[in-house]
Amino acid sequence: MEEVISSEFAFVRVDVDNEGNGPRLRLTDLKTGRVRFLDALELETLVWLPDRHLQQLLDPSAHRWRED
Repeated sequence: MEEVISSEFAFVRVDVDNEGNGPRLRLTDLKTGRVRFLDALELETLVWLPDRHLQQLLDPSAHRWRED
């Protein structure tokens, strides 16, 4: 499975990766090439995360556009 999910703000490719200890999602930011893997526990955490916490994660100024 490979899909590109996009909006006016983000372009992400989503794949299922089976190379680790079990299946996980491979997310690739198509603008930068940055990759993140999410396993079942991390995905379940996102499902149960209260909306206010998810909104904090979605703040692009928190991490994306800051110098390291």
